Amino acid sequence: MKVIIKENATEVAYEAAKIIKEQINNKKDTNLCFATGNSPIATYKNLIEYYKKGELDFSELTSFNLDEYVGISRENECSYYYFMHDVLFDHINIKKENINLPIGNGNIVENAEKYEQLIKEKGGIDFTILGIGTNGHIAFNEPGSKITDRTREVSLTQSTIESNQVYFEKKEDVPKTAISMGIGTILESKKIILLADGEHKADAIFKMIQGPVTEDVPASFLQTHKDVTVIVDKNAAKLLK
Repeated sequence: MKVIIKENATEVAYEAAKIIKEQINNKKDTNLCFATGNSPIATYKNLIEYYKKGELDFSELTSFNLDEYVGISRENECSYYYFMHDVLFDHINIKKENINLPIGNGNIVENAEKYEQLIKEKGGIDFTILGIGTNGHIAFNEPGSKITDRTREVSLTQSTIESNQVYFEKKEDVPKTAISMGIGTILESKKIILLADGEHKADAIFKMIQGPVTEDVPASFLQTHKDVTVIVDKNAAKLLK
């Protein structure tokens, strides 16, 4: 696991965008899995800037996403489908038919199986962007998740619901479940980068990198992957020895 420590969140986003740019320029038809939440927004803004300057072309890229809430429509501003279009897809030249997100409505078991099948049909994921929760979750793989887990419906912990409350009008509006790629699915990505900034992430970062590999800290399973780069600011790295 390679760890890059930057001065602040701005530098984390710049470094991440630089690595993503290099990946896409080396392999135009990259299958890239995107994360949602606050952590990657500044990185996505940098990618848009690269595109506007003519330094990045997304026309051959195929996108996947880690997760989606269950029970809210794609038109809902709180859905990850809406989020991805709002912060990235609507501002670059990715083809609509190349955008893939888990579907959080209808038959979730069937949707999860189809999503796994689609990833296989496309030849697997080349590159995955991750954030990390304060409890060590990646995607919506909460503590207790197994290394063998595939895409499935998962229950969100109270701490995750509270963290995500900022995006909803009322706490009661936050969905209680989501459809999420499993740890097993994520670990099959050829390359992974994980971004974090802020002191509130320091404990999770320490446990992920220097703690034991355990279901109690799902991100710790990344220690078993051969190509993971963790990009953090000084505050998130403060507990690392």
